This record gives sequence, structure tokens and C-alpha cells, in this order.
Amino acid sequence: MKAIKLRPFIPSGADYTLAQHFFEALGFEKVYSDHGLSLFRMNEQEFFLQNFHNQDFQNNYMVELLVEDLDGWWKQIQDGDLASTFPIKVKPPTLYPWGRREIHVIDPAGVCWHFSEVEK
Repeated sequence: MKAIKLRPFIPSGADYTLAQHFFEALGFEKVYSDHGLSLFRMNEQEFFLQNFHNQDFQNNYMVELLVEDLDGWWKQIQDGDLASTFPIKVKPPTLYPWGRREIHVIDPAGVCWHFSEVEK
């Protein structure tokens, strides 16, 4: 048996269009979209944005994305003024006790994204 790719379904929250714009501003390419589902891609990584809203679920959903250049991601977030443009919360790069530097982003739906620096 061999797994090829994991593509999570991320809830959009109450405003599906706003969530789409947020992920595009973050640098993901929207490769497919209809009224209920969008597929976003960056390099080989993909996820589905589902037009789905359940605040309790969203507030407890977390995703980790391992990245090569955490400081580059932080610059993208800062230069794009994403925290002022979208209803999100961001925590700057921090070294955590578990040994990883991470940026935490609470997206417009309330999902917590851990942008984690790949160990070198």
C-alpha cells in the first residue's frame, strides 16, 4: 500500500467568497471552484475549501503546513497586510517547546493554521 497525497477539506465559514479571497491572497492558486467546493494548490500541496459553516467545528479544526521559508511566509502575510484586510488573527514566528518555529494563523472561518518551518 502507498499513500500519494492527503487533501483535507477545510470549512469556509459563513462567507465562502471571503475565504476564497483570503487563500488566494495568501498565495494559493484556485484551480477549481463551484458553489460548494474549491480546490486550492501551491506546488504539490492541495486542499479543498468547502462551503460549510459550523462555528464549533471550525474553532476546533487545525491544519499544519510545513514550509521551507517561514520568514518568507511571514513577509507575505505582513506585506499583503492580510491581518487588516481579512478577519484573521496571526501570531508571528515563534520557537515552540516542541522544537519547531511556527506562525499561527486563525483564518476567516476560525480554523487554526500552523505554518511550520521544516527542520534543517
